[in-house]
This record gives sequence, C-alpha cells and structure tokens, in this order.
Amino acid sequence: AGGLDALGVILPMLDSGLPVPVLIVQHISASSDSFIVTYFGKRCNLTVKEAEDKELLKPATVYFAPPDYHLLIDSDRTISLSNEEKVNFSRPSIDVLFETASWVYGNRLIGVLLTGANWDGSAGLEKIKNAGGLTIVQDPDTAEAARMPATALERFTPDYILTLEEIGQLLNRLFQIIPTR
Repeated sequence: AGGLDALGVILPMLDSGLPVPVLIVQHISASSDSFIVTYFGKRCNLTVKEAEDKELLKPATVYFAPPDYHLLIDSDRTISLSNEEKVNFSRPSIDVLFETASWVYGNRLIGVLLTGANWDGSAGLEKIKNAGGLTIVQDPDTAEAARMPATALERFTPDYILTLEEIGQLLNRLFQIIPTR
C-alpha cells in the first residue's frame, strides 16, 4: 500500500557510493515478475537486483526479496531465502528480515519502516532498536497507508520519524555522502 511510490522517492536519492547494502521487503504477489527490479534499476544510482540464496552482500547494491520468499540474513552475512509459512499474512515478511538482520548486525544496522496496510515490520524494527541499531519510521501523516508506521510508533519510540525525502537525506548524511546530482 504505497510502498513502490515511497521507494520511488528514497531509492533514487541514494548516492552510488553508498558503502552498505540495502535490503528491501516489498509485499508483492507470489506470481509477480521482475518488474520491480527493472523499474528501480532504471531509476537508481545503485545496483538493483533480486536477492539470491547464499549470495554475499555487497555495498551500493539494493536487494529485493523475491516473490513468495522470506529474505533472511545468515550469520556469515549471506542471504538466505525461505518459503516457510507466512508471517503477518506475508511472504516475504519485513519482520523476518529485520529480526535476522538484527541478530547479525546488532548496533550496526539501520532499519527503515515505510507505508503499509498491516503491522508487518513493527516487531522486527523494535528488535533492531533493542539490539542498538538505528530505527527510522516514515511519518504516518505522510504515508499512503499509515497502519505500518503507526503500529511501530505504538510499540516503541524510533530514533527518527521522517518524511520520505528526509529519510533519503538522512541515509546519505549518515554515510557522509553528498549527492552528485
């Protein structure tokens, strides 16, 4: 519910020198094709791809969870894909990614929760916060569907509550990147 539009604001703002990978869970149909990767690949300064099982994470790369697979991070910092049961009615689930990433990266992780129509992601984002990571929630007043960010705000206080433009700016600032555009 609004995720593609939200990502369409943030991802093109990120500079090609981003020194970290970006992992994204977008709730999509199990029968979706590679449209999302092609669409953002043409609009971003970063490499955009569908995540592959056992793939080593690389900086300046956006990894989208494939349709009907949970995206997890293994302790060796590789991607793991799973078709285990749905979590919060979703596969892929944001909570699954956030939880496994928090175990691996702890206080070196940044979690961002955007617009959405259910509560997926709020529990995982809270795990990131509890592990010492940085948490960012889209301001629900600016979200196409406020349920996801609002649910996170009901659970805990994130480090930042921002508009989409502010999120992109903050991510670049955190890595001291000045956009070349």
